[in-house]
Amino acid sequence: MTNGLKIVFAGTPEIARLTLENILKHQFNVGLVLTQPDRPAGRGMRLTPSPVKLLALEHGIEVFQPLSFKNNPDAIQKIREFAPDIMVVVAYGLILPAELLSIPRLGCINIHVSLLPRWRGAAPIQRAVLAGDKFSGVTIMQMDAGLDTGAALLTEQIDISEDDTAGSLHDKLAALGAAKVVEYLTNPAAYLAKTQSEDGVSYATKLSKEEALIDWSEPAELVALKIRGYNPFPGSYSYLNGQLHKFWQAKLVQSVQTKVLSGTITHASEGKLVIACGGGTAIEVIEIQEAGAKRKTVVQYLQGKSDLVGQQFVMSNQNE
Repeated sequence: MTNGLKIVFAGTPEIARLTLENILKHQFNVGLVLTQPDRPAGRGMRLTPSPVKLLALEHGIEVFQPLSFKNNPDAIQKIREFAPDIMVVVAYGLILPAELLSIPRLGCINIHVSLLPRWRGAAPIQRAVLAGDKFSGVTIMQMDAGLDTGAALLTEQIDISEDDTAGSLHDKLAALGAAKVVEYLTNPAAYLAKTQSEDGVSYATKLSKEEALIDWSEPAELVALKIRGYNPFPGSYSYLNGQLHKFWQAKLVQSVQTKVLSGTITHASEGKLVIACGGGTAIEVIEIQEAGAKRKTVVQYLQGKSDLVGQQFVMSNQNE
C-alpha cells in the first residue's frame, strides 16, 4: 500500500541513494527525483549518472537534472506543476531558492548529518571526527534560505567511537538518517519545529587536499584524528624519501624520547611501524599506502624494507 504523501526527492551521492532506497522500501509515493547532471568520471571520463539517478530509473521514477534553479523559472515551474506535498533533500548539491522552498504544502525537509547548530555546512562528518567530537547524529530540519539554519523537526544522537573514521561514521549516519526521515514522513504532524539555538554554532567548511598534509610536529592525538577524519577523502599524506605515502589507520602508542625529530620512524619490524610526533608522542600505523600502490597492512608494507628506522617522514616532496 502506497503512503499518500506526494514526494519530490532531491539528492545526488550514495548517502542520498540510501535514503531514497529506504523511502521507497516503505512504499512512499516518490513521483519525481531531482539530482545533479551526469558528470565525467573514471579513467575514460565518461558521463556518469549519480547513484540517486540510477536508483530512480530502476524504479521507473521520473528524473529531473537542472544545472541550477537560480534564474531558471522553467525548472521552478516544473516543480510547481508537480504540486508535491513535501520535498526531501539529502546532499543534493544545488542551492534551492526561497521560491522553490515555498512550493510543497509541507515544505522542504533536509537530512543533515550533525546535531545542528553544530557543524552547519559542507563536511559535517569529517569536521566532527577531526575535532575529536565524542558524539554526532542526524537532524531532520525544515529548510529555509540560510545555510542549515532551518528549524529542527527531529534529532537523533550517536556516539563516535575511538576508531571511527569519517567513512565509518558516514555509513552509520547514512543508515540513521534514512530511518529517521521515514519516521518523520510516516506522521509529519507529530513533530513540532524547534528553532535552532544560536549557541554552539559551528561551520563545517569544505575539505581540501592541502589540509590533509600531516604536520608531524603536532601531538600524536591530533595526527591520529587527522588520519581518521580524512579517511576516505582526501586521505592524510606525507613524504618519505620523496615518495608520497597516505595513512589510513593509526593508533596512539607510548611516548618516545623527546630528542627524536618529529616524523622519524622509531620502530619498523615485527609488523609494527611507529612514527614520532610532537611533544614526545608517537603513533603506530595500521594501514598505509605508497604512491602507485594499493592500501597495505603494515606487515605487507614492511616486506623487503630493512632500513626504515631513523628515516623521517616530511611535509614536502624533497625530490622536486
